[in-house]
Amino acid sequence: MRHLSLIWVVIVLISCRNDKNSMDFDKEKIIEEIKTMLNNYHEDIAKDGLTAEFKYLDSTSDFFWVPPEYNKALSYDSVKKILESSANSFQSIKFHWDTLQIFPLSNEIVNYYGIVSGLMIDTAGIETNMSLIESGTIIKRKDGWKLLSGQSAALKLESENKTK
Repeated sequence: MRHLSLIWVVIVLISCRNDKNSMDFDKEKIIEEIKTMLNNYHEDIAKDGLTAEFKYLDSTSDFFWVPPEYNKALSYDSVKKILESSANSFQSIKFHWDTLQIFPLSNEIVNYYGIVSGLMIDTAGIETNMSLIESGTIIKRKDGWKLLSGQSAALKLESENKTK
């Protein structure tokens, strides 16, 4: 009986050690993967337009996003419709991260926030400079990292602050 108790203790200790190791992950590697993914996201939009976003959005029912000027979360299908209907309205879209903080929570889930600046030129040639604050959650799927949920809000630009 004493041997069984000892074996049980050893099994529990090994089990606990394995659970701890499964929580270990390479945060720096994940941070670099997410930086690359988010920069590629902007590059693909600049190259291929708004519909390039689909490659980076999680298309499951878990997805939601609150875009600027919205007061509720939108589903993947709603975001897809908006992107498709707006895609031909722009001749040029360029975004870049001014600041970006990435927080790996596990090997498969990451939180992030940052400030995105951009210039959009519509088909009439009207330029719109913008700055957004954005935060969200990214999840690793079989086909790579995907934006799972988040929100974006427009920030006032310096030129707006001076004229108002």
